[in-house]
Amino acid sequence: MNIVHYQPGFGPETVRMWRESKEAAIGQKDIHSFEDHLYFLKEILPVDHKVEIALSNETVIGIIAYNRTEISQLYIHKNHHGKGVGTALLTRAKEASSGILTLYTFEVNEGARRFYEKHGFRITGGGHENEEQLPDLLYEWRR
Repeated sequence: MNIVHYQPGFGPETVRMWRESKEAAIGQKDIHSFEDHLYFLKEILPVDHKVEIALSNETVIGIIAYNRTEISQLYIHKNHHGKGVGTALLTRAKEASSGILTLYTFEVNEGARRFYEKHGFRITGGGHENEEQLPDLLYEWRR
């Protein structure tokens, strides 16, 4: 596995993986079109976040978007869960952090909740102020 900075040539493949992973995690199709999702990845997300992808044999198997204080996105291809991909990406965000990271995850996403808690994140809040209108949880990690 290699972790590299996101490059637009990987856009469609990254969005496909991201959407499939999210759908499997929350049981609902993405509310945005593929094209809108691709635009978000290429134009919006990189403004305030470092975006990196994990590759296996030049195939996208994970994505993370983070800055010094938050993780905005972390999705792993469903066939690569439990293989260290998420841990490797999360470690990069922790190392680049200010010492505190926050993130939201959907309450229904039990796999993500177990993963974050295993890696030292604790629930500090919740709500449902997301486009999917699903309850979510705010997690925080401190070095």
